[in-house]
Amino acid sequence: MSRYIVIILLFLTLPVTAFAESARAVVEKSFHHMRGESSVGVVDMLIHRPDYERHFSLKAWSKGRDEGLFLIISPKMDKGNGTLKKGRRMWTYNPGINRVIKLPPSMMGQSWMGSDFSNNDLSKTESILDDYNHMIISHNKSVYTIESTPVEGAAVVWGKVEMKIRADGVLLKQKFFDQDMVAVKELTTSKIKKAGDRLFPMVWVMRNLEEEDRYTKMVYTDLSFNMKLSDNIFTTTNMKNGGE
Repeated sequence: MSRYIVIILLFLTLPVTAFAESARAVVEKSFHHMRGESSVGVVDMLIHRPDYERHFSLKAWSKGRDEGLFLIISPKMDKGNGTLKKGRRMWTYNPGINRVIKLPPSMMGQSWMGSDFSNNDLSKTESILDDYNHMIISHNKSVYTIESTPVEGAAVVWGKVEMKIRADGVLLKQKFFDQDMVAVKELTTSKIKKAGDRLFPMVWVMRNLEEEDRYTKMVYTDLSFNMKLSDNIFTTTNMKNGGE
């Protein structure tokens, strides 16, 4: 009898392990799909508030899991403002004062240029892979719903993150919860179409759930993947030179 009980317990625990492993694999596949080995894109950004709107165009480069460079190319008054990310280190550049500032890790979760996207969001950071445990809470043939909770001791802002990810790796939705498990903001993607060798959502909207009529919309107008990018692109000198 005890032998059968042991066998039953093994069958009961196997799916939990399998689901934990596959949840991590789904998130990692999505991360790789959305960044590729490298990428170069041009993005129009609209920051919408109840009483005003701001518009930017920016160019973004990424390489591997760790490197990203973002430079505003218009309007003229903001042109040249840049952000460089290398692993968990980040620098900003303001051409008005001609100064590069290294941001502390605590600033990674702060707003980028006053938008509803944080520095982490913009760079599709690997923090979501390394600082969270992942679990599939529902799935069908085409979409997984993943719940991600912080690894013990991880220095993260969110108490929980929920993601909807297509089987091909396309991120459809991401909801962020504070430490009290209250939903704070939600990312939705749309206009999925072919970009280079993959399908990619060309429209991203990050909506603030704590205030009405507050959101940031990003529209990719140009996007390429898996080209060879020099390491020199991801330097503070290149950021100061406008990515040239």
